Amino acid sequence: MAANRVGKTTAGAYEMSLHLTGNYPHWWIGKRFDHPVKAWACGQSNKTVREIIQGELFGRNNSFGCGMVPGDLITHRTSKAGIAEAIDTVYVKHSSGGISSVQLKSYEEGAPSYYGSAIDFGWADEEPPTAIWTELCVRIMTTDGQCILSFTPLQGLSSVVLSFLPNGLPGTT
Repeated sequence: MAANRVGKTTAGAYEMSLHLTGNYPHWWIGKRFDHPVKAWACGQSNKTVREIIQGELFGRNNSFGCGMVPGDLITHRTSKAGIAEAIDTVYVKHSSGGISSVQLKSYEEGAPSYYGSAIDFGWADEEPPTAIWTELCVRIMTTDGQCILSFTPLQGLSSVVLSFLPNGLPGTT
């Protein structure tokens, strides 16, 4: 949770790239996966996912493979039906020898599209509705996974924002 234009999305894309590839820098003290991951990268709409998240992870416009995920590690991708130039899923070589996957999802798909699956890593770029944030967190319960959220609290003291504050209250410790 931070101000506008300070690099939250770039940081989220970097962490996603680390987990997809398993290529962690020596100084990384965060969570590490020693196996291929199943991941979701989520944003507000299919259009913003395509223009922002997809661009950060894989490159913009005609520069696919020039984003945070190195192009030589991408094995293949599938297109999102009905949305020009939008990607649904990308498959990435993991350092363990297997293949990770990341599915690009939007909040406009609704909470039911987040039901049922187990994932290792979830990234929500911009504040999701509470029902979707809850579903993302539930999806990692059986995998020892992790979810991250990169956003500016434009909706004020929402239930998602309050869940990150001590005792769920502003100004308390």
